[in-house]
Amino acid sequence: MSQILDKKGHLHPISAAIMQIREIFSELGFEVAGGPEIEDEWHNFDALNIPKDHPARDMQDTFWLQGSSQKNADQTRKNTENDGEIIQRRSALGQRVSARNLLRTHTSPVQIRYMEKKLKAGVKPPYRVIAPGKVFRNEATDATHEAQFFQVEGLFVDKNVSLAHLKGTLLYFFKKFFGEGVEIRLRPSFFSFVEPGVEVDVKFNGKWLEMAGAGLVHPNVGPPECFQIGWHGRLHRIRFRSRYRQIAHG
Repeated sequence: MSQILDKKGHLHPISAAIMQIREIFSELGFEVAGGPEIEDEWHNFDALNIPKDHPARDMQDTFWLQGSSQKNADQTRKNTENDGEIIQRRSALGQRVSARNLLRTHTSPVQIRYMEKKLKAGVKPPYRVIAPGKVFRNEATDATHEAQFFQVEGLFVDKNVSLAHLKGTLLYFFKKFFGEGVEIRLRPSFFSFVEPGVEVDVKFNGKWLEMAGAGLVHPNVGPPECFQIGWHGRLHRIRFRSRYRQIAHG
């Protein structure tokens, strides 16, 4: 019995992956931010250049929550109207705060809330931040899909950043996470909150695997005087490949 009690257990693989990811990006000067898993429609969609009639919303099957009150909507609208220039720019798009709440479909709302908080406090860019967290999609579970999973979001805001900075940052991360032999490539893709958008693939055991979506953040998202690069990847996929590599190499 005493031998059983002496065993201390271990971290969950996802928790271990998050800790390692935080450590790697901290070496590059990134801080960590978090946000609510129950999100409002504006932060989850509208503020990310995904208006109500945008076809990109069809790509995200959403868990909508019942009982969102007009009082909540009015409070959210009041907050966004007072949160600085980032909100003023989005207001010019004619976007309107909705009373509807949902389970967030990605971690991208965290970057919006992070920039709102910084600008409200009078802190101007540059910003470097990552946002690991749980997200939700209303879709059937199979070998490649799940209704609940973890993402990690990254954002770098400054006056002179480019896709070269994006590739260099992600190459540094994947080499630290998987090993020096890693290769990455960027393929053109579409995400409404970036322009141009790319898919990030990692070469693993001689095969390319899609690991993240990324790009230059769209001008409608964030401070207008700065350039931004952003990316997001699924932690389950990153952690699985890391564990598979450890087993394969003994």
